[in-house]
Amino acid sequence: MNHITVLIADDIPATREDIKRLLYFEEDIKVIGEAEDGDEAMQLTESLKPDVVLMDVNMPRLDGIRASEMITMKNPEAAIVIVSIQGEKEYLRKAMAAGARDYLVKPFSSGELAGTIRKVNEMNKKRRLHLVDKGSPAPYRARREPGKMITLFSSKGGVGKTTTACNLAISLIQETKKKVALVDLNLQGGDVAVMLNITSRGGLAELVQENDYADPSLLESYLSPHFSGVRVLLAPASPELAETVPAEKVEEILKTLKDSYDFVVVDTAVTLNDVTLVCLELSDHILTVLTQDLPALKHARNNLAILEKLNLTYKTRLLLNREKTDALKIQEVEKNIGINITTSLPEDDKTVGASVNKGQPFVLTQPGAPITRALLNLGATLAQTESSVSSGAAPPAEDMTRPARKSLIGKLFSF
Repeated sequence: MNHITVLIADDIPATREDIKRLLYFEEDIKVIGEAEDGDEAMQLTESLKPDVVLMDVNMPRLDGIRASEMITMKNPEAAIVIVSIQGEKEYLRKAMAAGARDYLVKPFSSGELAGTIRKVNEMNKKRRLHLVDKGSPAPYRARREPGKMITLFSSKGGVGKTTTACNLAISLIQETKKKVALVDLNLQGGDVAVMLNITSRGGLAELVQENDYADPSLLESYLSPHFSGVRVLLAPASPELAETVPAEKVEEILKTLKDSYDFVVVDTAVTLNDVTLVCLELSDHILTVLTQDLPALKHARNNLAILEKLNLTYKTRLLLNREKTDALKIQEVEKNIGINITTSLPEDDKTVGASVNKGQPFVLTQPGAPITRALLNLGATLAQTESSVSSGAAPPAEDMTRPARKSLIGKLFSF
């Protein structure tokens, strides 16, 4: 049996013993060495060649952050997991900048420890395969024309944006039989993995630590497969990891996905940050999601005002989710927000609730449901529609070039 070999670096003997005890019953994981400080960790990594190094932050002589930097430079094949009682964002940023693949905050369970070791080892194996095959043609060659990027956007939570994104991605595959990628850009609270019942073995947070993060073949190795055929780039597993994902890298990753896939569906956070702005800027279609309640209408008006200020209304569509017969009429909603609704999805709490709780998209489990038919129709419409079609007119030709993100922020805040 091939074991995942582990080196433990911690200056406290009792802590090293605790870690060994937590791993004792993990048949696929083997501790092959122990280090009392950063210097010894570097030496043992060089001589023992472990798959994974568990590195404590606070050690004498050479601390864990500096030791991680040195090991990453000299022995990049070792996956480093920083271990600390510090859970602050600054420590996390330093750890990732030093080359760490993940971060564990004490105390942790045997399941958390073993799961993290397996995850970083798996990601490192993919990375090594990429480095070996770097000279070979990428499995997904760039398309002559970029694919369409469809972004679901709302500043209000609870409107069904994530559920719609997951089912829309699958409906696009069903309607077109083409390649579809789904990206979870809700960096602090993404639920796409839960909605699709995907076990995360790495995603966006791990990808951006790579030097070649936008390389098509490496990017492909970080996409999680779903049995529907959709490939998924997952949000960070922990909210604090959002701080390690810069908008500039997200922009390059999205561009690569558009070059490799026919459709890229993106679920965004409710907060308007640099990452969301990048996403809106690159999108061919922006689906602004709302429901028939007054708070949702208020947010929809705000969203549309933001998009107008950013000169992005020409590619915006309004999607009314959970349409009810006993709520505000569509005409009242349109009058309230000042724009026509492009698409509506009927209310179906039973179908959607079962789908969410089981991690089984309803377009697969309930093919005859009205909400499924509505999603399939939406997918077919988006697939057939030329990019940047909306309820409003496209801007003049001279304005069609996407402005730099800095100018988008400037427009938003009028400076």
